[in-house]
Amino acid sequence: MTTQKTANKNIGFTHEDFAALLDKYDYHFSPGDVVAGTVFSMEPRGALIDIGAKTAAFIPVQEMSINRVDNPEEVLQPNETREFFILTDENEDGQLTLSIRRIEYMRAWERVRQLQKEDATVRSNVFATNRGGALVRIEGLRGFIPGSHISTREAKEDLVGQELPLKFLEVDEDRNRLVLSHRRALVERKMNGLAVGQVVIGSVRGIKPYGAFIDIGGVSGLLHISEISHDHIDTPHTVFNVNDELKVMIIDLDAERGRISLSTKQLEPEPGDMLKNRPLVFEKAEEMAIKYREKRLAEAEGRTVSEVVAEIEGPPALEEEDLVLAATEESVSYQLSVISYQLSVVSYQI
Repeated sequence: MTTQKTANKNIGFTHEDFAALLDKYDYHFSPGDVVAGTVFSMEPRGALIDIGAKTAAFIPVQEMSINRVDNPEEVLQPNETREFFILTDENEDGQLTLSIRRIEYMRAWERVRQLQKEDATVRSNVFATNRGGALVRIEGLRGFIPGSHISTREAKEDLVGQELPLKFLEVDEDRNRLVLSHRRALVERKMNGLAVGQVVIGSVRGIKPYGAFIDIGGVSGLLHISEISHDHIDTPHTVFNVNDELKVMIIDLDAERGRISLSTKQLEPEPGDMLKNRPLVFEKAEEMAIKYREKRLAEAEGRTVSEVVAEIEGPPALEEEDLVLAATEESVSYQLSVISYQLSVVSYQI
């Protein structure tokens, strides 16, 4: 009997022993860690996850995705194993709080940083607008398009639900700032078919004290007040009206900033013609643009304009008698070469 009691005592295993054993082999979990876990119980507002801790960890429904989730079954299934982010330390019950949203959030910022580095164009639907601009989602992150970077004549409210091409202006995870440009995406696409020195037709979209904004095929270019005419202008309002149709020349393309600079001044046959004789400016626009391009090419190569023109036009055309003389000289040269060849053959035979 004594022996039996001693044996039972030796093999006894108390709750304290079990807790000590768990402490010995338990992994240390800290907020910010990413761990593997298995779903073993679905709850009305979340799920219990086995990550190897003493107590099952809990993930609330609002932490299950970067997007809105109303029901845990939209994201998780029983016995599913996946990665979880440890959001908080253990509470008073020893339970950790987990998150999937935070993992998606970190990876989304990593993707948009890469897209910005590649200067990629992305597309997204506008889901809301406010006084400052429009709101979109990129990789699940909320992005903002400032009103000045929305290139459309539609009211902002009418953009909701529309898909827009966009370029990145600012990607700052620390400040939670994701700023995009619709205008820059359109300008870049349009720029593929534009060139400095090209004459295009546009209409006046808006007039400011510093110049006029010209719509050229869906994108806006600036005709600065200094590029309207060689003559002095007090304000563009004295020269243009909204919806005026103009011929303008492109003098600069800035894809990085999404800007197109225009000029009518460079198209003036005589200084001041844009103010005195606008139809003549438009009639001679292509001709003046050619001269402008020749001048730019000459300046770039350090040559005179006449040298560039001579290279473009080629050697002067020969008159008819010059052509006859050249043909005669070529014929005589040919006959002499034939005689020389025949003499060499005779010499060889002798």
